[in-house]
Amino acid sequence: MSQKVFKGRPFAGGAIKAEAVVSHQGFNTLASCQKSAMGIKPKDTEAGTAKIFVSDQNNPDLFGKLITGKALCLPITIGSTTGGMILQTICAMKAQPAAMLFSETADSLATSGLILAKVWENNFIVGVDQLGKEFLDYVKDGDMIEVKEDGTVIVERN
Repeated sequence: MSQKVFKGRPFAGGAIKAEAVVSHQGFNTLASCQKSAMGIKPKDTEAGTAKIFVSDQNNPDLFGKLITGKALCLPITIGSTTGGMILQTICAMKAQPAAMLFSETADSLATSGLILAKVWENNFIVGVDQLGKEFLDYVKDGDMIEVKEDGTVIVERN
């Protein structure tokens, strides 16, 4: 097993371990989550079985992949001003990724969504940005990711 350590800036704190899902292009929050989020039933939320599969056909890295409970590794988020509220909503549905890890600086819409989810929903997505291009070049789908509260990200590969 090999591992590599990266240091970023934590903006929505927490510590997690999760499997990586990687996109090399911007993550359109609305286009990616809308179809799954609209199909989630209250009983799924209550049972903790709600899931988000990426529905953005313009993102071939993520299209059709499950992001619930995963460490979503991406450069930036793109799209409309609804992005923050979509993130907050999927947290309310208990269908959120475990973490959003940005190679670049996270935008205010993504950061607001993660912070709102923690405050309003008492549920959260760990957020770390400024991990650098090398992070996104290195991490692969299926790698195990450990995020520490100080923004340290450890990528483990078998």
